[in-house]
Amino acid sequence: MLDLSLIEVKTEKETQDFGKFIIEPLDQGYGHTIGNSLRRVLLTSLSGAAITQLKISGVRHQFTSLSGMTEDIVEFILNLKKVRLIVSSDKPVKLTLDVKGLKEVKAKDIEKAAGVEIINADLILAHLADSKSKLTAHLIAENGTGYSLAEERRSGEIGVIPIDANFSPVVSVNYKVEATRVGRLTNYDKLTLEVTTDGTIKPSQAVKQAAKILVDHFSIIHQPPVAGKRQKVAEKTPISDDLLKTSLEELDLPVRLTNSLKSGKVETIGDFLAKDRKDLLKMKNMGPKSINLVEEKLKEKGISVK
Repeated sequence: MLDLSLIEVKTEKETQDFGKFIIEPLDQGYGHTIGNSLRRVLLTSLSGAAITQLKISGVRHQFTSLSGMTEDIVEFILNLKKVRLIVSSDKPVKLTLDVKGLKEVKAKDIEKAAGVEIINADLILAHLADSKSKLTAHLIAENGTGYSLAEERRSGEIGVIPIDANFSPVVSVNYKVEATRVGRLTNYDKLTLEVTTDGTIKPSQAVKQAAKILVDHFSIIHQPPVAGKRQKVAEKTPISDDLLKTSLEELDLPVRLTNSLKSGKVETIGDFLAKDRKDLLKMKNMGPKSINLVEEKLKEKGISVK
């Protein structure tokens, strides 16, 4: 087997939405093993945000039209599905689109909400035909993974239209495996990975997240956790009393997250480590994403929470 310390990950090219990476040398066969595994996780398991519901004033269902709008409601919904955005909250957020007059309606016309950023702001959503035209829509955006069907979010409220949502921030992944040389030996693999995202995440970050998801799953197989217990392990050195007493504010967490922890009487690193994950999830405004963020910050200080 190849000495794993010889493996290098090189970034050949990267923009906000495209990246080309080379991983070499790999033992023969591992190019396809790693390439296919990363591709599957990149396309299916990364979290992102999407608009999942809307309610349009004067419209009862999607199979109709709105006076003064060139597009019918189905076309309008298809355009809303293309809106790419970043939602920092773990909870669904409400957005409003309120425009009138002769106008080309774009994604940037959606009123800004705290913790929400629209990436493709120039995306055209609809066209209003004259000065009397008006479009008022209330939207729901939220985080998720994979593809979610509208049927999963049916509600009894009249006028609320659920939307099929593609949460994945990764648009496409291609990989190629070629032979490469180590010394005189040529039977090693060179993996070239090309990742295209929607701009809400850089390709290198997407690859790292996918790799971490795989590592987390393999680690459970390698070292199965004790049933019903949340193991807390300190990497490198034991956790000192001073570190346990360190305020969570020093981890440079979002203010909203710090306040949520404080309201649950979790103010120090020691308080956080003493809490069971189930208890943390019961706290107001605390979701898996928030807990993972705290754990990432702890990892920077040499503390790994498993």
